[in-house]
Amino acid sequence: MTAVVWILNGPNLGRLGKREPDVYGTASYDDLVAACAATAGELGLSVDVRQTDDEATYVGWLHDAADGGVDALVLNPAAWTHTSVAVRDAAAALTAPYVEVHLSNPLAREEFRHVSYTAAGALGVIAGFGLDSYRLALKALAARI
Repeated sequence: MTAVVWILNGPNLGRLGKREPDVYGTASYDDLVAACAATAGELGLSVDVRQTDDEATYVGWLHDAADGGVDALVLNPAAWTHTSVAVRDAAAALTAPYVEVHLSNPLAREEFRHVSYTAAGALGVIAGFGLDSYRLALKALAARI
C-alpha cells in the first residue's frame, strides 16, 4: 500500500518566483509541486500538494488530516508559523508525523520569524534549502513511515 503524504502550504507560497525572489528563489509554485511529485514518485509515496492564503482552510485541512487517511505531512505554514495559535493547536491534534519546512532560513531573518508555534510537534524542521527543503522532508518521512 502506498503511503499518503499531504504537503500543506500557507499564505503567499502561491506567489513563489514573483514574491521576494532574493529571499525565496525564482522557482514558481508549479515548480514546487513538480519537485514534490517527482521526489514522491522516486520514494514510492503518494502526495497531495495544497496551498491556501486562508487560515480557516489550512486549519480545516489539518483537522481532516487528524481524522485519518494521511500517513504523514509536510507543513509549511509560512507566516502562520510565527503568528497562529489556531494552526499550532490544529497541528497538535495530528496523529500522523509531520516535518515543518521553510524555503528560507527563518533564523537568519527578522527576529519575529525566530519563533515557530508548530515546530514543537514536528519530527523535525528543515529550512533554508529552497525546494530541497521539501525533497529532504519527503525523504525523511519515507524513511520513517
